[in-house]
Amino acid sequence: MTPEAADVLAAAPDARARYVREFEASAGNGAGQTPAWLRAVREGAIARFAEVGFPTMRQEEWRFTSVRPIADTVFRRADEPVPSGALATAMAPYLLCEADRHRAVFVNGHFVAALSSLAGLPEGVTVGNLAAALGGEADVVQQHLARYARPAAGPFSALNAAFLLDGAFVFVPEGVDVEEPVQVLFLSSPSREPIVSHPRTLVVVERGARASIVESYAGVGEGVYWTNAVTEVVVGDGARADCYRVQRESGTAYHVATTHTHQGRDSVVWFHLVALGAALARHDIVSVLDGSGGLCTLNGLYLLGGQQHADHHTTIDHAQPHCESHEYFNGVLDGQSHGVFNGRIIVRPGAQRTDAKQTNNNLVLSGEARADSQPQLEIYADDVRCTHGATLGPLDERALFYLRSRGMSADAARSLLSYGFGAEILGRMDIAPLRAQLDRLVRARLQRESRRENVP
Repeated sequence: MTPEAADVLAAAPDARARYVREFEASAGNGAGQTPAWLRAVREGAIARFAEVGFPTMRQEEWRFTSVRPIADTVFRRADEPVPSGALATAMAPYLLCEADRHRAVFVNGHFVAALSSLAGLPEGVTVGNLAAALGGEADVVQQHLARYARPAAGPFSALNAAFLLDGAFVFVPEGVDVEEPVQVLFLSSPSREPIVSHPRTLVVVERGARASIVESYAGVGEGVYWTNAVTEVVVGDGARADCYRVQRESGTAYHVATTHTHQGRDSVVWFHLVALGAALARHDIVSVLDGSGGLCTLNGLYLLGGQQHADHHTTIDHAQPHCESHEYFNGVLDGQSHGVFNGRIIVRPGAQRTDAKQTNNNLVLSGEARADSQPQLEIYADDVRCTHGATLGPLDERALFYLRSRGMSADAARSLLSYGFGAEILGRMDIAPLRAQLDRLVRARLQRESRRENVP
């Protein structure tokens, strides 16, 4: 049986039925006591998942990525954790700094107030969880939640919406500037049996406001788990959101994510993402420029080794004229890893004077590593300037020879040249503590991979 044929089993009715039964059980255990509009979202989402099931490699959007390991594994949703000193110690390496004041911490999808810190927020700013926001900012939540990352967009978004009970909520009212970064930290603490969480994040930055949000995903402890995350970022007219996303899941984890950003007129979004962990990772990113004069920059790095598989699908949708987008994605692949990048730029009819640039560079350090890159342009306007490009190859032998001739060891020369791929992406980040933290991680990872590659 070919891998493609075997992968069709991922869509088997039994795999769908498990989640439908779990949804029905959760509705009977009190999950149905949600607002009517949210209940309608959840019921529509599970109906959509029951209709389409898990994707297979026969579908164009998934032809490089098999989710059969996720579909075949029986996951259970983890119970709400009990705050402890061990959890506080485990989360320390993932904080921006010791003086971190604005953070919301979730463990296995559950908000943990005891580990969160919400001191010193500007007046009117909310950082916390969606369940609480349904009481204080219910109108804002209802206006935006599940309006962009719609369940119909894909089966994983549908599953997330079906089990949507809580999540992270960041609200910045009109004209407010949040100077300190806001961190949303999702930790997974696996148990003896595989667990799943469906983290949801809603960020609303209103007209003329400004904020920096850091989303972090990490695993503590041993065990198999699956994180199925959805994030919606809404940026009003003249507002700016600097979004950072760091995926540092454990080596036995599965990570599937969907991120939607929606921009108003003259707004700015910088979205930085770094993917270091998980055995299998997939991230769909959709950025819609829905107001003239908008600017969107996607700045991404994936660093893979061993048998890791990471798939990034990006779509930048120029829905209005006079907008600008820049996309920089770099990948460093070693061992038997597989990196996939699919970048799509859409210029809608009437979106004249669009300026869009896209670049994907892949550095392949091993003969067994693989990279697949698919840049795409869809242009339906005639007064535009759009470019895209992709590169794939090993380290430059001339550069290696030059460094070796200056007395540098083979391992040091390889890691230094590889680090340049990561430094290009990290250098665009404005949050100094996060940039320094990621810099150390990238250096250590590349040095380790370089030594492993040269072991006889």
